[in-house]
Amino acid sequence: MTTVGILGVVHNHELREHYRLSLRVIQTLIEAYNPDVICGEVLPASWEKYRQNRSNQGYWGEPPSEYYELIFPLCERRGIVFVPIDWVELDVWLEFDPFQCGDEILGQELAEEWERWFRKQLATCANSEIPFNTVEFDAVTQQKYEWLQQINPQSHLIRWECRHLIMVQRMKNAIKQHEGKRILCIVGADHNHAIHEGLLGEEGIELIYPLSR
Repeated sequence: MTTVGILGVVHNHELREHYRLSLRVIQTLIEAYNPDVICGEVLPASWEKYRQNRSNQGYWGEPPSEYYELIFPLCERRGIVFVPIDWVELDVWLEFDPFQCGDEILGQELAEEWERWFRKQLATCANSEIPFNTVEFDAVTQQKYEWLQQINPQSHLIRWECRHLIMVQRMKNAIKQHEGKRILCIVGADHNHAIHEGLLGEEGIELIYPLSR
């Protein structure tokens, strides 16, 4: 039996500190889970660049800071295998901006609505044991992306649905390669529900989400 846990995080230092999911807390959760393998929201190309040069910390915010500030060094110290699972085509990513509608005023209104959805997500974190890792957070997240799909179906297809299909398949590949091990998937919390749903019901795994402290 392969044990697979999911931990959702945020990629912003101030938000991590404010909502009680600091790098120190993330490290405590990782160590308590005691993984043999960590699958992370990192592009394979970025992981290879980092392995060749530790000062190469990506671009466009990829990989997110929690990886090179905490997760990569922790994997090295503890002998944890790291597997990159993200998928983004950076050369065309901006062309699928969901709010690129040719109307500046409408674009601003959509961006403001996006921010309102984000505040709704944050409102679920007040009393949660592990912020950003709750049924309530995931429910709002799903509603947010259903709204986004209505606004721009093509963007949603590329940036969300196709991306998740590939991320989940890379998770499944890692599970096959590391059968019987403890695997922890660490991604931005907006991906929690998609990863969970993509792995739910898979034979031969015990799926743990949310983690417990």
